[in-house]
Amino acid sequence: MIQRLILLALIAMTAPALASAQSVYRWQDENGVVHFGDREPVGQSSERVSVKTGKSSGDADRPSAQEQVQALDESQAERERREKETAVEEARRKQREARCQAAQANLQAINSNARIRVTEDGEQRYLSPEEIAEKKQQFENIVEESCGEPAS
Repeated sequence: MIQRLILLALIAMTAPALASAQSVYRWQDENGVVHFGDREPVGQSSERVSVKTGKSSGDADRPSAQEQVQALDESQAERERREKETAVEEARRKQREARCQAAQANLQAINSNARIRVTEDGEQRYLSPEEIAEKKQQFENIVEESCGEPAS
């Protein structure tokens, strides 16, 4: 009699665990029909339903494998776009630095020399004081634009 009671108690204790071990999935097809099955459907989002309560266990929030792959592809494309953008910004920065250095060198040359010689159409000539003042103003503007912080 005691053995039967012990066996009955063991069966009663393991029955709920066995019943809850099975998974039931709920999903909706493209026609809006709701389906239930013991295997998760491929290519569709589904939710696990508790056999005891009939409520979903929150698997609907988990994206399907296809959605995960799509999200990964989108994040890789975004990362590549940011890397390209960074490369473009770096090239612009280097170009600004080179322009700044050239303008500063030209400005220093104008300030240190009283006479500036240029070659135009294969002939050399000296710049007039008005032309020197104009060139100096141009180089000062370039220095101001290129050597300061870039405008965002």
